[in-house]
Amino acid sequence: MIVQPVENSIQVLLNAGVLAMLRVGGVIAFAPIFNSAGVPAKVKIILTFAIAALMAPIIAAQRNAHTELAVATLLGEASVGVLIGLTLSLMNEALLFAGSMMSVSFSFSLANLMDPNSQVETDVLGTAFGWLGVLVLLGAGLHRVVLNALLHSFVTLPVGSIFLSAVSGKQLAESGSGIFLAGLQLAAPVVAAAMLVEVVIGLVSRMAPALPAQVASVPLKSLVSYVTLIGSLALWPGWIERHFTALLDQAQKAVRL
Repeated sequence: MIVQPVENSIQVLLNAGVLAMLRVGGVIAFAPIFNSAGVPAKVKIILTFAIAALMAPIIAAQRNAHTELAVATLLGEASVGVLIGLTLSLMNEALLFAGSMMSVSFSFSLANLMDPNSQVETDVLGTAFGWLGVLVLLGAGLHRVVLNALLHSFVTLPVGSIFLSAVSGKQLAESGSGIFLAGLQLAAPVVAAAMLVEVVIGLVSRMAPALPAQVASVPLKSLVSYVTLIGSLALWPGWIERHFTALLDQAQKAVRL
């Protein structure tokens, strides 16, 4: 009569740990900083197991938690973690898009590097901006904010009670469409400065055809773009923090929907 309740409690605890591991694993696999190739796979696995082990007793003690290992429950928890991670990863995509737009101004459109995160060739500036975003997130402590929001989600959104619908997918698609606007906001000063140089050089060539204005077009455009980028970098950390926080809010909203 005593063994059966103990066995049931252990089974509930193990089920809660498995469900928590699915949600945490989705965030670790896709969220910025945690999905970086600089973090060894063993560290990611240990971190996932550690968080799941810490949260398992809390989840098992919740009355409104459903710890049965059904297919719907497993898919629901995995999709929640993936949805949060993918929404946060849009920050990196916005930085890459901004880098690709500015590469034309810097005459770097043909210079590509292998991105260690995505394992594909990306623009030089896009790769540099991606690492800049990681440094800003680490410096601002937003990785702790992500972990705090993830742990808090187990309390506000108990395991086994979430089943994502098409509304959540629509919310993710709307968040993804913001990549272009976010990248344009970052690249706008440099692109505008480079376009202004092109207009000035075109007017000079039109007014004085004898002057070799087109020869100075590429170096002058690169110089002006560098100066504009250096001047605008002071605003980047605050923008990255605000945009990342907004993405985190959107992820939580999408999960609740």
